[in-house]
Amino acid sequence: FLSGNEAIALGAYEAGVKVASSYPGTPSTEILENLAPYDDIYTEWASNEKVAVEVAQGASFAGVRALASMKHVGLNVAADTLFTAAYTGVRGGFVIVTADDPSIHSSQNEQDNRNYAYAAKVPMLEPSDPSECKEFTKKAFELSEEFDIPVLLRTTTRVSHGKGIVLKGEMHRSNIEPGIAKDPEKYVMLPSTARKRRVDLEDRLGRLGQYAETFEGNRIEWGDRRAGFITSGISYLYVKETFPSASVLKLGMVYPLPEKMIRDFADNVDEVYIVEELDPFIEPHVKAMGIPCQGKQILPPFGEFDPHMIRITLNGKDSEPLFESVDVPVRPPAMCPGCLYRGLFYALSKLGVFVAGDIGCYTLGFFKPLSAIDSTICMGSSIGNALGIEKALGKDAQGKVVAVIGDSTFIHSGIPGLINGVYNKGITTIIILDNRTTAMTGHQPNPVTGTTLSGDVTNAIDLESLCSGIGVKHIYTIGDNIEETHEIIKREVNRPELSVIIAKHPCVLLPEEKARKKLAHKILFDKCSGCRDCLDLGCPALEFVTDDTLSESDPETATRKGYASINQVLCYGCTQCAQVCETGAIVEDE
Repeated sequence: FLSGNEAIALGAYEAGVKVASSYPGTPSTEILENLAPYDDIYTEWASNEKVAVEVAQGASFAGVRALASMKHVGLNVAADTLFTAAYTGVRGGFVIVTADDPSIHSSQNEQDNRNYAYAAKVPMLEPSDPSECKEFTKKAFELSEEFDIPVLLRTTTRVSHGKGIVLKGEMHRSNIEPGIAKDPEKYVMLPSTARKRRVDLEDRLGRLGQYAETFEGNRIEWGDRRAGFITSGISYLYVKETFPSASVLKLGMVYPLPEKMIRDFADNVDEVYIVEELDPFIEPHVKAMGIPCQGKQILPPFGEFDPHMIRITLNGKDSEPLFESVDVPVRPPAMCPGCLYRGLFYALSKLGVFVAGDIGCYTLGFFKPLSAIDSTICMGSSIGNALGIEKALGKDAQGKVVAVIGDSTFIHSGIPGLINGVYNKGITTIIILDNRTTAMTGHQPNPVTGTTLSGDVTNAIDLESLCSGIGVKHIYTIGDNIEETHEIIKREVNRPELSVIIAKHPCVLLPEEKARKKLAHKILFDKCSGCRDCLDLGCPALEFVTDDTLSESDPETATRKGYASINQVLCYGCTQCAQVCETGAIVEDE
């Protein structure tokens, strides 16, 4: 009973993968985590997705099967390599998993990466359930070697995380002998060789189009022929649940498309509906074939679908629901109780500077009451954004802008931005939040932590030395003292030179941090003035109790409208609330 990600890992193992590289990102992270336990597969967290694809490509050049996995936006980072990898082709099978995120559950956008298959001219398989995740992964490696091309395997959040029955299968080993085989005409993409490979790529795509007609993942399921649905991925399951007796053309290979199969299907149904999440991808191809169909004019081009939404869209709003809806409480995202970055964002919010943020759990500093993040674009963008604001404002920028970036994100793509700032004489202050892990995606190690994916001890990148080597003259390390943090940031944003502040705050959810027992705190009722200053930290363990009887029961508190309270189950004992309390009402609970 496996998730789609677990099934992809099993499929890669059964396909004989020898090298797998990835950068963690929801909803793809568990693929590599489930490959790591196999002793005969080398697995690694790469510094970013481009590096992961290049490592896998190099392994393919050496004649072994290799996998790179990432979330959808990660393929943007790796696109430069992907487009040329289509020209060079492969030696050992080379598969890239891209996990899209419709409805933006944990991302900054919901791009449709089927477009990458079309643009890069590489085949794409799209499984609908965990069983297909395993089988399509194995098939992808076979196709890669047969057609000399990298293969994209696309999932979405529901396919990645949904669970289903998956049967173990036979090992499908490659027949290619591992080893270095020099072939510069194939692998060196100078204009003279790239032109030849471009022509060859078109031939490979043509043969793949013919193969699509017989690919077992593309199939017609005949039923009621008044309406025929062309669909793929998770949308196929929604269609089958909503219209179980309808005729369906299920596409497991979404590029290239099986044009003859599509024509045959369309000729034998009264109306054709294209059901696909996100962009119209199948639909324009079908319309370009001259086939009348309905798709995005009735179904939205954004967000996740579900069976009920499809049913009411196609059958009318009066359709009976498939099941009773359940009310669930709203759970707004928030930084964890005890997160020591809360004090840093508290200090930033008091300074009123523009904070260019980045991708990571610290992005939650955007929410009230901290409201301390003013922009977040993509991995590594914070430094470049801050420098751009600085250059636009000139001298007026001094004291007005900072960049905030996590340790893993800094390694991923923040270093070039810092180099650019030093080279172009910036004056921005860059704050690196070093929490000793890649926290947002589940506490994976990174080059700063000193351990690898397999738990081996390795060299830990020293951020101070790295920044110094780049040419930063002013580097400061801070801890969890909020007042000191405030003063250092205030001083550095007004410095007419670029500076780096490294906030060393280990994530409180790391096992070694959880093992360090700290005393929970409590409120001394008689000292609490009801000022609410502690609530400005936004800690989930803090709450405010309104008590209308206060003035009656205690004349000394007649002017007070309530008092702060600490949920000691949630309290980590970080002392941040005690630091901002001016009346001394917050103390350790002995």
